[in-house]
Amino acid sequence: MKKGKTIESVVKDGLCTGCGTCVGICPTDAIQMVKDKSKGIYLPQLDGAKCNECGICLKACPGYEVDFKTLALEIFGKESEDILLGNYLNCYIGHATDYDIRYNSASGGLVSALLIYALEEGIIDGALVTKMSKDDPLQPQPFIAKTREKIISTSKSKYCPVTANIALNEILNAKEGERFAVVGLPCHIQGIRKAELVDNKLKDRVALHLGLFCNHTPSFLATEYILSIKGTKKEKVKRLDYRGEGWPGFMKIDAGEKSLFFLIHDYWASGFGSFFYPLRCTLCCDQSSELADISFADAWLPELADDKVGSSMIISRTEIGAGILQRAVSKGKITLNEIPPREVIQTQWAALHLKKTVEARFSLLRLVGRKEMPAYNTKLLNPGFRSRVDAILLFSRRHAGSKRYLWRIIYLWCFLKSLPIKVFKMVGLYKTAAVLRRKLQRKLIKFLQ
Repeated sequence: MKKGKTIESVVKDGLCTGCGTCVGICPTDAIQMVKDKSKGIYLPQLDGAKCNECGICLKACPGYEVDFKTLALEIFGKESEDILLGNYLNCYIGHATDYDIRYNSASGGLVSALLIYALEEGIIDGALVTKMSKDDPLQPQPFIAKTREKIISTSKSKYCPVTANIALNEILNAKEGERFAVVGLPCHIQGIRKAELVDNKLKDRVALHLGLFCNHTPSFLATEYILSIKGTKKEKVKRLDYRGEGWPGFMKIDAGEKSLFFLIHDYWASGFGSFFYPLRCTLCCDQSSELADISFADAWLPELADDKVGSSMIISRTEIGAGILQRAVSKGKITLNEIPPREVIQTQWAALHLKKTVEARFSLLRLVGRKEMPAYNTKLLNPGFRSRVDAILLFSRRHAGSKRYLWRIIYLWCFLKSLPIKVFKMVGLYKTAAVLRRKLQRKLIKFLQ
């Protein structure tokens, strides 16, 4: 990619991840994130009068380039050893020991429990986290949480674009000696790691990087789709929770006189999770937050099918991450049970499959005339026939999701497709179905390899 001097070149080439790093690190406050309503994503907008073309925003941007080899050497002291998971020390299943935190989180409450422990022990003075805005319930709000109550208020997943890194400026402007944890998706962690190379102050102040596994971030159109098919206007929504209340969790929408509840499996299978990919998400090769100190994922294991409270899969990647995990265990704040890495791969096969097939999507987009692609400086697998077919199907679904007049047809198609699973649930064979599905996934992984 031929780079300009500012973030504008990244936006022009359609490579912006919407992470907000450029806003958070800009020394002249010349950038703000603006919602593109037609695409359902955030994009940075540059104020030319304030911009001095210092180039810092571009240097910290993960959208057009992430040098995984250089960053891995900087963070871990060695290049990645595992093409799917990146560098790691250990893998675990675990959860918070506080029942309320565990129950009211997305999957086990590990992130919330660790942040609270780090705060109470004086390891950090605050955490960069995200909650849904009270004034605009469909709008995510990144901020620095400095109390237990504030951290708890941010639990549960946010299945929409989040500009988390706009809050980096609060970390840069914090009091001398204060240190912080950051929580984010792979693109957020990539942006923070790149920004730390640009600004040593930021590197000194970020004590802990907690990364979340990410299949992709559904655009805001996905939420509009759910509201539309249920006949609810977004202006009437007073509160929205994408996840929470036990395992695997529910979406709850409070629309005044009308309240909606969806089991996570049901609303993701309704088209929410497969028709609303932002284009830049399809070009991502990091689904497991490889540059974090600790990565977290849902524990979709057959033996946990009866778990109604929730557990997480954890990848400990650095000595810093490993140390805080073990200290939290010794203090009784969390529980951990070590598992082999293959179980992480098996339970997160859908997300990791995206990494294995990203080159196929690159090839397809080049075929239709797209020139600019993100540079990663990491090994990518050569695409096979099946991954090329998957790429065509993914882009076809994405195109259909962008057409509001097709939303009812999409919903009908997804409903009919999910009928066998619904029948399994009705006759009480859901656990058996989960075991069979996991066996099929293992066979699929071997086939794709």
